[in-house]
Amino acid sequence: MSPANLILIMHKLKFLPVVFIFTLILLNQYACINAEISLDKIKLPKGFQIDIYADNVKGARSMVMSPGGTLFIGTRNIGNVYAVLDKNKDNKADEIITIAKDLNMPNGVAFKDGALYVAEINRILRYDDIEDRLKNPPEPIIVNDSFPKDTHHGWKFIRFGPDGMLYVPVGAPCNVCEKSDKRYASIMRMNPDGSGLEIFAEGVRNTVGFDWNPGTKELWFTDNGRDWLGDDTPPDELNYAPGKGLHFGFPYVHGKAIMDPDLGNGHKPEEFVPPAIELGPHVAALGMRFYTGKMFPEKYKNQIFIAEHGSWNRSIPIGYRVTLVELEGNKPVKYEVFADGWIGWGRPVDVLVMPDGALLVSDDKADAIYRISYK
Repeated sequence: MSPANLILIMHKLKFLPVVFIFTLILLNQYACINAEISLDKIKLPKGFQIDIYADNVKGARSMVMSPGGTLFIGTRNIGNVYAVLDKNKDNKADEIITIAKDLNMPNGVAFKDGALYVAEINRILRYDDIEDRLKNPPEPIIVNDSFPKDTHHGWKFIRFGPDGMLYVPVGAPCNVCEKSDKRYASIMRMNPDGSGLEIFAEGVRNTVGFDWNPGTKELWFTDNGRDWLGDDTPPDELNYAPGKGLHFGFPYVHGKAIMDPDLGNGHKPEEFVPPAIELGPHVAALGMRFYTGKMFPEKYKNQIFIAEHGSWNRSIPIGYRVTLVELEGNKPVKYEVFADGWIGWGRPVDVLVMPDGALLVSDDKADAIYRISYK
């Protein structure tokens, strides 16, 4: 019997202390602790190469690049926000500046009109004119502090959409549960000044990455599936939200048609929007981007890259890689591995397309940012 299935049985029998102990064992077994960067282990398609863009970026997670070329990086447990500079344009960072410390899981970063937006658990902060004050940052302005304070899935990925609004998810405060507060398990959005906060999409367990199709301007997002249904169930998801008001199934249905054993009774899969494509089980699909650069071959144009952080409770680990979802006519037709080899030492978190077309990948275990290029 696999460790994950044994834990599932104990969980159902309410042996929670034992579950906790086994969870720690698995975390210690598969987490990448104090690992050295091993780029020689990364496998890429022919013609691609991977290099270190910046190292010693403690807990590097979500990324955003300003029009001026400053790379801003959020963290989760570290509590810092960084600015990374490549002053001589040699595709390697020259300076890493810590512009904020001791924040409450500042995972999300976004940039608009010269200001850096940072997402804590229950509030959004704004640092005005930040690029002129990187080493002497201003006191942040609280844009909105009305979000729930739960830390379970409370860290946030944020981005500005084509409509000029800031999209802010609120994860489910649990593995699986039903809450009367509709903000939970949703993607919300608001005006840049914090006004007009509303729910855009429901039934989203925990998204830590989204982007808009450059052709249709419609939202796509990753979503992490629930735990404790075994090694291979349920899948993570890539979802497509062409408009406001859609429900993507959580906590009643997982993947396309897996009814939740506790909360699915009385519901049917057809009540909800199915995923555009099912991803690997427990791969922890986080950051995603449409490839809009010109460096990669034409086949990658407007296709989706996904950073898979990697499973934490699967008997055989999966993920720890960057995958590619190919679209035809705005519909996914293929899901495959693009860059693989981080198991044992690193965990990809986010991806970002550089102005020159290279792809950046953040890693919060190896504390690094990688640059994938094509020659």
